[in-house]
Amino acid sequence: MKSTLTPYLSPTAACALALGTSIGWGSVVVTGNTYISQAGPMGSALGLAIGAIVMITISRNYHYMMNCTPDAGGAYAYSRDTFGYDHGFLAAWFLMLTYFAILWANATSLPLFSRIFIGPVFETGFLYTVFGYDIYLGEILLSVGAIAIFGLFLTRFKKGAANLMVALVAFFTIGITVCFGAAMLGLDIPIEPAFVPDENEFSQILIIACISPWAFIGFESISHGAEEFTFPVSRAFKVLVAAVVTATLLYLFIILLSVSAFPPEYGTSLRYVSVAGHLSGLTGLPPFYAAQHYLGQGGVTLLMLSLFCLIATSFIGNILALSRLFFSLGRDRVVPAFFADLNDKGIPWKAILFTAGVSCLIPFIGRTAIGWIVDVTTLGATIIYAFVSACTWKTARFRGDKLEERTGIAGLAVMVAIALYLLVPNLFTTGSMASETYFLFVAWAILGFIVFRAVLQHERENRFGGSIIVWVGLLSLVLFVSLVWMSQTNMNVTADAVANIQKHYAEAGAVIDDAFVASTLEGIRLANARSIVVVVALFALSLGVLLTNYAVLSKRARRHEAELGKVRHAANTDPLTGVKSKLAFSEYETAADGRIADGSQTPFAIVICDVNGLKYVNDTQGHKAGDDYIRSASLLVCEVFQHSPVFRIGGDEFVAVLTGRDYEHRDELMQKINLRVEENIAYDEVVVSAGLAEYEPGADTTLHAVFERADALMYKRKRELKEMGARTR
Repeated sequence: MKSTLTPYLSPTAACALALGTSIGWGSVVVTGNTYISQAGPMGSALGLAIGAIVMITISRNYHYMMNCTPDAGGAYAYSRDTFGYDHGFLAAWFLMLTYFAILWANATSLPLFSRIFIGPVFETGFLYTVFGYDIYLGEILLSVGAIAIFGLFLTRFKKGAANLMVALVAFFTIGITVCFGAAMLGLDIPIEPAFVPDENEFSQILIIACISPWAFIGFESISHGAEEFTFPVSRAFKVLVAAVVTATLLYLFIILLSVSAFPPEYGTSLRYVSVAGHLSGLTGLPPFYAAQHYLGQGGVTLLMLSLFCLIATSFIGNILALSRLFFSLGRDRVVPAFFADLNDKGIPWKAILFTAGVSCLIPFIGRTAIGWIVDVTTLGATIIYAFVSACTWKTARFRGDKLEERTGIAGLAVMVAIALYLLVPNLFTTGSMASETYFLFVAWAILGFIVFRAVLQHERENRFGGSIIVWVGLLSLVLFVSLVWMSQTNMNVTADAVANIQKHYAEAGAVIDDAFVASTLEGIRLANARSIVVVVALFALSLGVLLTNYAVLSKRARRHEAELGKVRHAANTDPLTGVKSKLAFSEYETAADGRIADGSQTPFAIVICDVNGLKYVNDTQGHKAGDDYIRSASLLVCEVFQHSPVFRIGGDEFVAVLTGRDYEHRDELMQKINLRVEENIAYDEVVVSAGLAEYEPGADTTLHAVFERADALMYKRKRELKEMGARTR
């Protein structure tokens, strides 16, 4: 088994990976329909152009952080190293949401692809309906089969996956470009209207610019493979810019292709595009209608194969990005370490199989719910790009890199503005996201709290929990988005009620029906009450999980403090005698010197005690007897100086620091110890030489000065005891 990722991504493969991951099913369906309906062809083109400029700024930030932290994991690794593991976890959590959602969107697009281009071949074995979407066993097997095939392929082929990505990207790039070129050559009339009539043109451009992160999600996927580049990371910026520019051009090609031809009964391309979502067959897909108009069935086939390539590259790119993210998390032991296991090809195969396994459950919930999840990715991408920009700003500021400091600030400011635009739907214009999208964002955030608690309980390195502000910020965001969801839900309920009232009076004439009005108002009241209950419940759940997380942190902190206290006590205690250690005396001396320096030191005296005859005992009776002799000396010193700290600072040397009561009776205590020692000489018991010196304010600038005087007096006493018959060694 290999233990490190091995390089395999060439510049061409990396560019293909970035481009192929950022463009999928939505590039044809959403760009050729939703964007144009909201802003017209010109508003869509300008909005995407602005988005591309923003993404190039974000590319610069990614390039900078890739060079600073060339690790797998992308935004997770950057946030981890810049702000700590709490921020890293949050970045990883929204990376998972973003990549999984895009992967699932493309997995569940296969049944739609089949329905449109092949027919009801897989609409067999009807199971149930979810949010108005019919679920068939045949279509589930189609999606699950595709996930399994790509997952297994990616566990065995590394360079093969890169080469396949290059081929698929080349095909859909050429296919879309050919269809666009044919449309422009065959265009008979100018494309108009350029914008949606009767709406502010600037607002239309702003709408597309603010949701443009969704259009480019995945271009940064190569940041997860930085360890696997066969080229210097310093060249990554060119790769990222090439992917962003190419993606923008392809989006523009699809937009212009979509409005270049339309059924004559609709009058204008904009009117046609606005209703295309309700039409069936190729007419319901404006790009395909145009391709058929200019190139016949060959154009449809070319664009259909291009769309299939887009889906395939999204599968490959998102699975690769997720597997490298899980690899990085496993290597850091944030998730189980087996996610970092590599096979003989240097591929994190367990991470890939986990990604595929989780994704196999998604086809069972249908396309409608996935559409709401995909909408959340705009918010997710905004948060991720904000994290990377903040990391760039902080790192560049520390290193003095002025250009990246400015791009970091710019990227962060733009992402905050986009987040406000998305989260406050009526601040500038009407919201573009369904109310369910806001609810799912809150649900994902709350699930993040819960998963974070599991991480806290299992990790032992104490890396998490240091940035409580990030979790308070997420809690505030949960409350804010919950309120937005409540507002959107109440607006929808009110709009439905008004529509029902209008319908009722259109059928009943001008007769006022008090019971109907009262029933409608009661329905609004109940809907509002339900919304309030849900918001309070969501916030209470978030707060509850946050508080339990904090409880886990507090318990861990107390345990750590207790363990640290034990270690500190052991370090400050002499293991042989139980008195304080030499380290403890060193700390005491440092503190005393500080008090002497600032004039706050109270009177004290130092007593130096040296054990006489220890070497003789060791030589004649052994070291065990010597240890007992030292303990007896320690006991003698402690019995005399009962109210003073005693330190063993050497093999046979003790220090007592006399303060308070012992200091006041210092002369009596010295007489006591000297008498005890003189008696012990006669009985051949432990003998200790002691010398005392008092602190002299103004004259003594350190405790060591007092120590030296006491030490000199101790040696004087040792000579006296020798004359009395005591052994000196």
